[in-house]
Amino acid sequence: MDFQKFLSVGLIFLGFFCGSAQEISFEEYNPPSTLVVPGKVIKRAKFKFIDVHGHQRRMATQDLSPVIAAMDTLNMGIMVNLSGRSGENLKKAIENAETNYPNRFVVFANVDFNGVGGDGWIEKTVNQLKEDVKNGARGLKVYKSLGMYNKDSDGNRLAIDDRRLDPIWKTCGELGIPVLIHAADPRPFWEAFDGNNERWLELKTHPRRKRGPDNPAPWEQIIGEQHNMFKNHPNTTFINAHMGWYGNNLAKLGELLDEIPNMNVGIAAVIAELGRQPRFAKAFFIKYQDRILFGKDSWKPEEFPTYFRVLESDDEYFPYHKKYHAFWPMYGMDLPDEVLKKVYYKNALRIVPGLDKSLFSN
Repeated sequence: MDFQKFLSVGLIFLGFFCGSAQEISFEEYNPPSTLVVPGKVIKRAKFKFIDVHGHQRRMATQDLSPVIAAMDTLNMGIMVNLSGRSGENLKKAIENAETNYPNRFVVFANVDFNGVGGDGWIEKTVNQLKEDVKNGARGLKVYKSLGMYNKDSDGNRLAIDDRRLDPIWKTCGELGIPVLIHAADPRPFWEAFDGNNERWLELKTHPRRKRGPDNPAPWEQIIGEQHNMFKNHPNTTFINAHMGWYGNNLAKLGELLDEIPNMNVGIAAVIAELGRQPRFAKAFFIKYQDRILFGKDSWKPEEFPTYFRVLESDDEYFPYHKKYHAFWPMYGMDLPDEVLKKVYYKNALRIVPGLDKSLFSN
């Protein structure tokens, strides 16, 4: 038997004995690390914190007691519910929260941007926003539908920096409320779906998130529209959700913060970017400590410990809670206490009006 035949037979026998072990997919391959290093899970934040990126979509009618119980376990003082909607639903959500758990929840209003340019649209929208703030809304949350899905009265894509929207941003500045805005999605969603795409696993398991390079516009264009809007309204305070999708390029994000003084950033859903660059991220947090706010996004209490551990500890090589978001390990930034306090609650107390400061220590 020549060598080639011998090798072929050997491989057949190897495949027979190994069986399914050789056939698992990359999606299934997620072995626990054998590395043994000091460190422990942090289930409760070191300081009481404010989650500026929360969602409780049924707050108008839901029993909030399980939410409060989880908040207390995590050491969360206040949750900002960004899903307040508008009108009667917003009033009922605020009433439910304040009647049962006063000062523990804050509600942001929302705007449906479809139909911009129609007769009376802007006047009606601005008046409703003013009414929502009068009824207790503490800010405006703008979803990624602006710039991606919303259309004007002629059926055209509505750009984030469309000047017909200026009265909304101007009104927020005059009312003293912040605008928390989510624009676009991670840049790799627009890039080729191949082995060079760092989000390949996420796009493989969530194929609806994949976009063509111009669907509905290039990523750079949508993000650029957002920055233009910030610059056009220097008297309005903006919180750029998800670190503006620049958590993987903190040098660029720093340039933007220097260039746009009314822009702040929230860390919701991007802790995995910070946990893989602990030294550089720590220096960034120290430099921009007055511009960064804590947020989580989806209400899954079991995922908060990853945030605490990245922010507070100096632990090495610990797992993230979703492989498809991050197949790499996390490292702790070990932030100084004063920086932690600003990220956890002090910056939110300054930016979001009417929060109960007595819930937090100095």
